[in-house]
Amino acid sequence: MPLNSNGIQITIPASENMEAHTLRIEVISEDIFRISASPTDSIPEVQSLMIQDSLPKAPSWERRETNDSIGLITSKSQAWVSKITGGIAFKDESGKLLLKETPGGKAFLPITADQNHPLFTITQRFESPRDESLYGLGQQQTGLFDYKGYQVDLTQYNGVVAVPFLTSSREYSILWDNNSITKVGDTRELLPLSELRLFDQLGKEGFLTAVYANNKEQPNQGLKQHEGQIDYTFLDDLEKIPADFNMADGAVTWTGQLMANHNGLHQFYLSYSGYIKIWIDGQLILDRWRESWNPGPAVFRQELHTDKPSSIKMEWIPESTQSFFSIKYLAPSAYDTEQTYAFQSEAGQMMDYYFIHGKSIDERIHGYRLLTGKAQVMPKWAMGFWQSRERYHTQAELLNTVAEYRKRGIPLDNIVQDWSYWPEAEWGSHDFDPERFPDPAAMVRKVHEEYHAQLMISVWPKFYEGIDHYEQFESKGWLYQQNIKNRQKDWIGQGYISTFYDAFAPGARELFWKQINDKLYQKGIDAWWLDATEPDIHSNSSIDHRKTLMSPNALGTSEEYFNAYSLVNAKGIYEGQRKQNNQDRVFILTRSGFPGIQRYGAATWSGDIAARFDELEQQIPAGLNFALSGLPYWTTDIGGFFVENKYDRPDPQGDDLEEWRELNTRWYQYGTFSPLYRSHGQYPYREVFNIAPDEHPAYKSIVFYNKLRYRLMPYLYSLTGKIHHDDYTLMRPLMMDFEDKEAKSIKDQFMFGPSLMINPIYQYKARSREVFFPDHTLWYDLLTGEKIEGGKTIEVAAPYDKIPIYVKAGSIIPFGPEISYTSEKPADPLHLWIYPGQNGKFELYEDEGINYNYENGFYSTINLLYNDAEKTLVIGERKGEFEGMLKSRTFIITLANKNSATALELDKESEQAKIIKYEGKEIIIKLSN
Repeated sequence: MPLNSNGIQITIPASENMEAHTLRIEVISEDIFRISASPTDSIPEVQSLMIQDSLPKAPSWERRETNDSIGLITSKSQAWVSKITGGIAFKDESGKLLLKETPGGKAFLPITADQNHPLFTITQRFESPRDESLYGLGQQQTGLFDYKGYQVDLTQYNGVVAVPFLTSSREYSILWDNNSITKVGDTRELLPLSELRLFDQLGKEGFLTAVYANNKEQPNQGLKQHEGQIDYTFLDDLEKIPADFNMADGAVTWTGQLMANHNGLHQFYLSYSGYIKIWIDGQLILDRWRESWNPGPAVFRQELHTDKPSSIKMEWIPESTQSFFSIKYLAPSAYDTEQTYAFQSEAGQMMDYYFIHGKSIDERIHGYRLLTGKAQVMPKWAMGFWQSRERYHTQAELLNTVAEYRKRGIPLDNIVQDWSYWPEAEWGSHDFDPERFPDPAAMVRKVHEEYHAQLMISVWPKFYEGIDHYEQFESKGWLYQQNIKNRQKDWIGQGYISTFYDAFAPGARELFWKQINDKLYQKGIDAWWLDATEPDIHSNSSIDHRKTLMSPNALGTSEEYFNAYSLVNAKGIYEGQRKQNNQDRVFILTRSGFPGIQRYGAATWSGDIAARFDELEQQIPAGLNFALSGLPYWTTDIGGFFVENKYDRPDPQGDDLEEWRELNTRWYQYGTFSPLYRSHGQYPYREVFNIAPDEHPAYKSIVFYNKLRYRLMPYLYSLTGKIHHDDYTLMRPLMMDFEDKEAKSIKDQFMFGPSLMINPIYQYKARSREVFFPDHTLWYDLLTGEKIEGGKTIEVAAPYDKIPIYVKAGSIIPFGPEISYTSEKPADPLHLWIYPGQNGKFELYEDEGINYNYENGFYSTINLLYNDAEKTLVIGERKGEFEGMLKSRTFIITLANKNSATALELDKESEQAKIIKYEGKEIIIKLSN
């Protein structure tokens, strides 16, 4: 039956299998359908947190009906629903099938929870061709890029960001509107190793042989026992470790053999901290390290057989009394990994998802932001370099750091004050410790007025019991109570009892803003670093315990809203600051994220990752999938947050010191071309002048790339404008822009905007790497101008001080003058470097850089068009205006030589350069090499 002008609602015949009974399909746009379903007679009206409050008016559409199905047809997309089963097929405008739900693919399992409305565990399964690739889903730390065939766990952790937005290689994406813990892909329950056939060292079936050695230097001497389930995942699980085992100094080794119950490729899922190594049939499969207090995930696949055992050896060095290791697996299943994938959410009142069609991924990300909100134009300073460390202990340390950057002429825009600037016993007071920060307002003024930089500060949603701010929340019932009832102390000093505020309560969000406004914003603080927003109330607690710690909340149960805390927390600060000051742009950096957070001026970083080359390698696909999740602003801790003992106990020396310097050099090179450019981490100190002396190649390289980013600021800020106005994505996996089949799986190369292909180096002592050059275009080395024809993979040089960066033919790249901070001077003269071989275009975007006047049309654009056949550049008529706009400017135009290498020179004009005075009117320039 018709629902309204936006769609239809139908009733499906009753089923004993708790499938959908009521189904609604709504037309949101020509390319977006909303699917809602319930096992009951009605679909509840649930206020979405991720979808913005108002959506555009639905377009015109046509209803068609056949004997067994009903179709909703727009000019670009179709949705066909079976009258009998409720299964839906999505097609493009020509009728080509894009996505189809599996028969009986909807499932609702009632769950018991303390709420006023029924909740269900919800599953939706889709058919998926073998050659389909699946991306997005937030930020994972497994090193995977294409998730097809794997299980992706969308649970907010430190380092894992759960974003239920999936992007397919088949012209569609899915936004799954559910706030609870969700699994995507192969959603079967992970199994313990004991479900395989296990054999100990002597060949006896049933278990592996475990040795718990109290001295890691003698791993074969210790307590021996048989084990089949290795599951030390959370704090409670550590009780299962033998009582006499010395975790801080010991090692555990498991040895034996595995045999499968089904032949084929098995998937193994690990959570680990400390050192872990795994060998299968003598081959080293995994060799990783993570700081003990912050376990990370790992995934690998291994062929196992029913008739031939495989030897296995696992070695774990915990390094701490609180370290974690677990290993589980999934058996091969073509249905679950090759033919279908599913979304499965732990709790929800209804099923709710959006199908987004688009020929390009950019079109689908536009659809995502139409639903969840535009990303703002970030303040221009945020696109410059940020210096941070854990932490500046005093006012003098912070100011001296900024002063040293200015003294050395190294560009810097933002200095960050990490946690614990408050008196030790007053977490949540937002007060500065007067002994260490005697005049914080003067400190902020000096950063602004003398050093022309911004100051970001760490603000947690955490409060110590008994302080004034705690009592303000407590009196309103806006604090989570369980951690207080547990008398759980944290890790600071003697340990203090604390809890988090309930960000799901509107009044609590307003109070939180009032407190940081009174104590911090009024002192001139520029931006907010929101830490532990998973929320991480008690690190490494079990999932069930985490739920008790954030329950109840103002909207319902923690089961239903587990993943959405960071979204509402950012909402309160964004809305509070804009109400207080609607001029200066809000900037938020938050450790967790969720769909829609981009509309609150928020970016995300990759959490407390390890300072290792393999961890740097993992950040590349993590960032690319984050971008494919519709969220444009992302960063890592350059250098990695926490370090192995060889780097900091004592200061690194010899080979360790040189490895440390090279790690930071390679990470800075990669970080220069991340959406946000930010150094942070534990000791050793992360400032470039603390990493290496001035004449060291590490120092020279880091400073070179820093200055290159600032010279690229006109290019970068234009793309920042495009992110807002055109829903653009800055960090772009190759498959976004190139149709080569190789591009679907490349996870360690990406485009930075339309022109620059970035190829990071992530192996120690590597001095070259393989680079795939997409076909049908010519590529120029950015620095040397040397050319490579596309359509091949070749080994390219990567000396210590450089990473391979290539420019796509047809690119127009604007470079600005050398500057020390983004607002130092206008981008004049503006160097335009043009790379022949194809036609090209670029839109130069400018606005006031710090305020929201662009929302009212106060910005300018200049279209640049290059005709390769005619060798002409059109500098278009300037459109728009804003206060402080350059009405007259100089362009210095260089056409790179297609026949011989043209090295990038920005500080002197080549003989071929054209110098053009521009007054805002269209100019056509004839170019030559």
